[in-house]
Amino acid sequence: MDLEGRVALVAGGTGLLGLAIARALAKGGADVAITYLERQDAAKETCAAVEGLGRRAWSVALDQTDAAAIPKAVEAVRGRFGRLDALVNNAAWNIAIPFPDLEALDAAVWDRLFATNLRGPYLLARAAAPHLKASGSGRIVNIASVAGLNPGGSSIAYATSKAGLIHLTRCLAVALAPEVTVNCVAPGLMEGTRMTSRLRPETAEGARQRSVLKRAASVEDVADQVVTFCRSDSVTGQVLNIDAGVFFH
Repeated sequence: MDLEGRVALVAGGTGLLGLAIARALAKGGADVAITYLERQDAAKETCAAVEGLGRRAWSVALDQTDAAAIPKAVEAVRGRFGRLDALVNNAAWNIAIPFPDLEALDAAVWDRLFATNLRGPYLLARAAAPHLKASGSGRIVNIASVAGLNPGGSSIAYATSKAGLIHLTRCLAVALAPEVTVNCVAPGLMEGTRMTSRLRPETAEGARQRSVLKRAASVEDVADQVVTFCRSDSVTGQVLNIDAGVFFH
């Protein structure tokens, strides 16, 4: 798909990765809408970055744990731009809870993680699906994590929510074919992101040391892969790790 003149919605556009994804899509020629939860100033910064690249930008407040709010947000984006061609599910939440500490991982934490990281992306895809199909070449790109592929990350609930998002990618690829492709990027540790800031220091350092490149993954590499998936016409149901070469044994 040629991104020129297309419209992309980036759910979770205020963090370091959300900004990088919005910029990469704008560089490719797309107009970009983003969602934000509380950080309106950061949303304005992302929109300014997109507009600085000559593309239209808009932000809409959305708590994606609120199921009723999701269709309204998607329809607002469609009304603002007149079309919707791509959805990037980047919004997520995590909290550092060591795997053995089952007492700390209570039902409230579990439910918030799954409502944000798995139910939210599904409901966004569900609400966007009619518009993406009407586009003729709709795209969904989910941002998961290597924690969804291996037992690691900030908590058991985070890891399993991302595992669910990876399988949701494959299921939606079947459900929305042939009009819409659905793919997934699974990043490892990324320096400077809010998600990484919530990790215990030893968890972050362990991820660096396990990588063959001995460093964190590049936010720009993740954003560029999102654009590649949006441009690809014959790739769907795929998951790509970007983790500086982390191999679990």
